[in-house]
Amino acid sequence: MKRTKEMLLAGLLLLLLVVGWRAGDAQIEAVAPAASADATTGSPSPGEDVTAALQQAIEEADGDYRFAKGTYRITRPLVLDLDKLGHASLRGHGVATLVMDGPGPAIKVIGTHFKSADPGGFEERVWDRQRMPLLDGLAIRGRHAEACGIEAVGTMQLTVTRVHLRKLLHGIHLRENNRNVIVADCHIYENFGAGVYYDNVNLHQSNITNCHISYCAGGGVVSRQGNVRNIHIAGCDLESNMSPDTPATANVLIDCTGSPYGTAEVAITGCTIQHNNPSPDSANIRILGGSLPGRNDQPVQEGNVTITGNVLSDVQVNVHLRDCRGVTLSGNTFWQGYRHNLLIEGCSSVVMGANNFDRNPRYSYGNTSEANNGLVIRDSEDCIISGAHITNVWRDPAGMVIENCRRMNITGCTILDCDNIGLLLRNVVNSRVSDCLISDDRADSTSIPLHVVGGHGNQIVDNLIGGRPQAGQ
Repeated sequence: MKRTKEMLLAGLLLLLLVVGWRAGDAQIEAVAPAASADATTGSPSPGEDVTAALQQAIEEADGDYRFAKGTYRITRPLVLDLDKLGHASLRGHGVATLVMDGPGPAIKVIGTHFKSADPGGFEERVWDRQRMPLLDGLAIRGRHAEACGIEAVGTMQLTVTRVHLRKLLHGIHLRENNRNVIVADCHIYENFGAGVYYDNVNLHQSNITNCHISYCAGGGVVSRQGNVRNIHIAGCDLESNMSPDTPATANVLIDCTGSPYGTAEVAITGCTIQHNNPSPDSANIRILGGSLPGRNDQPVQEGNVTITGNVLSDVQVNVHLRDCRGVTLSGNTFWQGYRHNLLIEGCSSVVMGANNFDRNPRYSYGNTSEANNGLVIRDSEDCIISGAHITNVWRDPAGMVIENCRRMNITGCTILDCDNIGLLLRNVVNSRVSDCLISDDRADSTSIPLHVVGGHGNQIVDNLIGGRPQAGQ
């Protein structure tokens, strides 16, 4: 009798576990994939719009919605109103795809935080209901010319992980005000606009790590206007985020023109950033300073930027800095800059040390011989260029051109086998060139190692040059 009671009790416990598991799993099956017209019965009807049923299911799931495996066609944004829903999470486990067949974002996350990240400025409802909305393991594909992936407004600690975004206008669209954004382990591929777009946003503290961002025609990571600080791009692969058929952009584009605040405090570290040279004025990293409205467009030098440990190749300009201040470039490898490996214009306090600008014979296929690879620094002041290794700059006026600059300190550089001139100083004042090796040992070379045109107050000492330097026109 005792054993019978134990068996009945065990059976009842098993039944309760099964019922409880099914109840807990109900939100997974609340909406059938897009192949079903009826979200309740799951009867087949390919391509049916399940937007309304999904929105209802998300709201009924108490903020934690887990998609079943399948493809879901939607025509309007799925809205996570954090103040209404409370803490929210959408998870696809890598097996769920949203097909956005209408304009706007597939997922729109809305919070009420329009202040800074200072803990003293928070309303309690942000912590109680809105912190760290999580989007994980989803694929989003566009099927409309104005379809976007994820849009965020007024969020605190938006976290996007393991998400696949493709065939969209913009992959991740950051607008108005956000704080402390993390984008990690994502594949953002083949979009018509930007991969990650800081769109005139007030956003401090954002990390983009371990992502593949490729073939986005409007740029990879793009910041335009706004008030943006603390962008950290680390360990990413950013490739060919541009197109011959679209306006000039870059794999990383920070464009501060038209903003009184601009973008600063940026670190780009440990990335491979490359492709493609046929696109007009393409760049791997381009940072453009802003101007102060109402002050006759007076330039403002944006900066406090570190670019270190990256591999950069196969664009028109590998790194382009204009109207920047406080930029450090070190430990990077450059090649195949079809117009320039480096172009610095109107900048100050740029420190460039120990970078490799080479032309490796292994990369001699296709049109690579058309890459000039030169370095140009113009209209700048108070910069250090040290430890640069520059080889085989072809067709350009010089391996490195410094023009209309002042208080430049150029030390310990190696400039080898460059056409025309190794180092050209044009209208440079109060500057120093020392401890450099400048030589061209090619059998048919007629290049000049060092040429100084105009300028005054310069010190050129202790260099080892292959040939006689020239001064004058």
